[in-house]
Formats: sequence, C-alpha cells, structure tokens
Amino acid sequence: MVMSIIVPCLNEEEVLPLFYQALEALLPDLETEIEYVFVDDGSSDGTLELLKTYREQNPAVHYISFSRNFGKEAALYAGLQYATGDLVVVMDADLQDPPSMLLEMKALLDQNADLDCVGTRRTSREGEPFFRSFCADLFYGFMKKISPVALPSGVRDFRMMRRSVVDAILSLTESNRFSKGLFAWVGFKTHYLDYPNVERQAGKTSWSFRQLFFYSIEGIVNFSDFPLIIAFVAGLLSCFISLLMTFLVVVRTLILGNPTSGWTSLMAVILFLGGIQLLTIGILGKYISKIYLETKKRPLYLIKEKSDLPNFTEKIKRKDYNFAWKYAKLEGVERSCRY
Repeated sequence: MVMSIIVPCLNEEEVLPLFYQALEALLPDLETEIEYVFVDDGSSDGTLELLKTYREQNPAVHYISFSRNFGKEAALYAGLQYATGDLVVVMDADLQDPPSMLLEMKALLDQNADLDCVGTRRTSREGEPFFRSFCADLFYGFMKKISPVALPSGVRDFRMMRRSVVDAILSLTESNRFSKGLFAWVGFKTHYLDYPNVERQAGKTSWSFRQLFFYSIEGIVNFSDFPLIIAFVAGLLSCFISLLMTFLVVVRTLILGNPTSGWTSLMAVILFLGGIQLLTIGILGKYISKIYLETKKRPLYLIKEKSDLPNFTEKIKRKDYNFAWKYAKLEGVERSCRY
C-alpha cells in the first residue's frame, strides 16, 4: 500500500525543513510506503530549490512547480491529479496540521473498512486575532444555515482519503473550486478528529484577511443560491414598501389634505431603492462571473517544471480518472491533455 502526501507550498522556505524532518521521523511508525507530492504554487523564495534537494536525496519526493501563483485550490487539485497512492493525505507545510495525527488517521482507516475518509476540525483558534476567529465562526455558522451540504465548523483541508474519495473529487472539473465544500459534497463516510489550534512554527502565512474574506465569498457562491434568494426577497420588500408609501402619500394628500413634506423622505426612498438595486446587481454579477470563468475552459494551472512522475503517464493511458485537464509527458513534450 502506498500513501501519497500532498503538500501545497507558497514561500515555505523557513518551515519546510522542519515539516520534512517531522514527516521523515514518522515513517517507521506509519509502516507503509510513502510518496511525497509537493506543489510549489509560484514561490518567490527558496522553496523550489529545497524541493529539488529533497528530490535528489529521496526518490519518494516528487514536486510540481507552477509558472506563477495560481492559488491553493489549484495546488490541491494538481496534487490530487498526480498522487498515485491508495491512501491520499492533504496537509499544509506550516505544521499547523500536526504530522503525528497521521498515525491515528491510518489506524482508523485500517480498523474500519467502511470508513472512507478521516478529516480534521479545529476546536479552538488560540493565537489568532479575535476578529479573524469571529469572522471564521460567522462564516461556518452562515454556511450551515444556507448550504445543502453539511460543512462542519472549523473543518480543515487536512485529511486522509481512500482512492475512491480522490477519484470522486477529481471527477468534479469545475474551475471555481472550494475544496472544503467539495470534500463534503462528494459524501462518503467521514470521521473527524478534533484538535486545538497549533500556531505556525516558522515563516509567515500567505493568507491575508482580504484573501480569506474573498475566499469565503467564493465558498458561499459555489455552494448556495441563497444570495440570489436574498436579492429576490429584497426586491419584493422594496416593491411592497414603495407601494405602501405611495398609498400613504395619496391618502395624506387627497383625504387628509396634507401635502407631502420636503425632499427628505423622497431622497431616503430613492437611496433605499438604489441600494437594493445595486446589491441585487452585485449578487447577479458574481454568479454571472462564475459562469463566465467556467465557460472559458482554461486549465486550473500551468506547470513550469516538475520531477519525473512516470506513474502519472500510466494513469492517463489507462484513463483511470475523469477530469478535464491533465499534464502528461508525451513524446518528450509537455502537452495539455483533455479527456
């Protein structure tokens, strides 16, 4: 049995040696063959050079380097495409995903044949700014209310999956990806391990609050039409309020003999209706932009260089996976292949 460990990397030069050493120390206890799949997401530091060094020292290490930064979602997808293991692990390099938990994950899958995936959830956010933690809790609570897919609070990308789960994820070829939601959408029996927040061991996070905010918007739009419902309800309410105010003005003027007073109320109504219209246009625009991006059919990522991955070429020949874009070594030339 082979276990593939997928690690997206973006400027992880400082923490990568600690991460790699921690995993190597764990190998005897895992008692299985390991395949590392590091995905360099356009790093500007020495991350790629480190990966090349590890590759020279260890044939189990494979790396993929993007032509630029395409984002963590693209890196995860690329790692899943290239992983060949019977068990596949997704984890970050910052050691906030404790490597020691791999032992418990594997034990659970070995002991429970009906279990398909072991995921993780953070039970606390100690060490994070209060506002960031508050917004994260707000996001998960909101998703629980509006999404038909159950997304546990504090869920992480860190998980161990059987090959059947990976195949299901790869069959989802959408360009706009939100992996936490996709993992939940495909189903399969999943057990979650809870653990407290672990602070980053070295380096700096590449996620700013702005990026996290827009990432949460992507998650909401990808897995719910609730914003469209909000726009529809807001439109109905604005129409109702407008009709009600028109009726009151007519009654006040014709029956009570009081003319309408000033421009204040009129401006308030105009601004209110204008705000509703702009909100609705913005929501519709977000969904239309999703359609636009999907119809362009661009690949999720472009590879600048990678280590030799012969097993991946064999997988393409067998057509084991149903996904849109793959990169294979055909006649010595890297070509973008579509099935």
